[in-house]
Amino acid sequence: MPADLSAPTAAQPWRPPLLFKASVACHLGAGVAAAALPMEWPWAAGVVAANHAVITLSGLWPRSTWLGQNLLRLPAEAAARGEVAITIDDGPDPAVTPGVLDVLDAEGARATFFCIASQAARHPALCREIVRRGHSVQNHTQRHSHTFSLLGPRGLEAEIGAAQAALADITGTRPRFFRAPAGMRNPFLAPVLQRLELQLVSWTRRGYDTVQREPARVLRRLAARLAAGDILLLHDGHAARTADGEPVILAVLPALLRALRARGLAAVTLDRGVAAGALAA
Repeated sequence: MPADLSAPTAAQPWRPPLLFKASVACHLGAGVAAAALPMEWPWAAGVVAANHAVITLSGLWPRSTWLGQNLLRLPAEAAARGEVAITIDDGPDPAVTPGVLDVLDAEGARATFFCIASQAARHPALCREIVRRGHSVQNHTQRHSHTFSLLGPRGLEAEIGAAQAALADITGTRPRFFRAPAGMRNPFLAPVLQRLELQLVSWTRRGYDTVQREPARVLRRLAARLAAGDILLLHDGHAARTADGEPVILAVLPALLRALRARGLAAVTLDRGVAAGALAA
């Protein structure tokens, strides 16, 4: 399928988040203090170490906004329309994804699939079927490496850029949204996403359906305090199985969609829920 590779609009300059500015000030201040008062260098080193700990913890906290923009909920306009985004990670998986698509079709719901590009390359027809049925395919890296958050700027850009090119070639549409593996990242990610014109997306709540084998527990986590504007996370790839061998997402999704309908909520893609140019932190 030919990709929609029309020239993108010029990216806005990257604006360092407050934590980045504070970190720079911390390092400069510690350096000046150590130079002026050499005997106090252990205190200066301790301040720098504490600063690095805060940055590390921010990267390990998927819902943190301290390292840059991070979409945790749909914008207020989407919430006012009663919209919710169901996001589905780690596919496509030919053993699970077709069933997910059928469940979504049966309820007239739309979802966003954060696909691993290497998986999409193995199953391009399935990836295109996701789009054909009215859903959205977005960037979940090329390989879904567990060391993703340890990459430097060049490694991040190579990994995300390769996925961006592959998914655009397969589906015909360049992804707008990105989700990091397990949501973990580092301070180098935000400027890379800015250059690639991608918005980082995390979630309002997740079901832990890659490890939790009991559908009722997954559903409770997702449906508790369910509200308009929520971004929910499930998995078609790496999906846990119930005691009967059924992928947990297939056991949970019908009940979740019924819960949405009962509350007057509609499951939409991120593309619909986030209006062009209205990306929010």
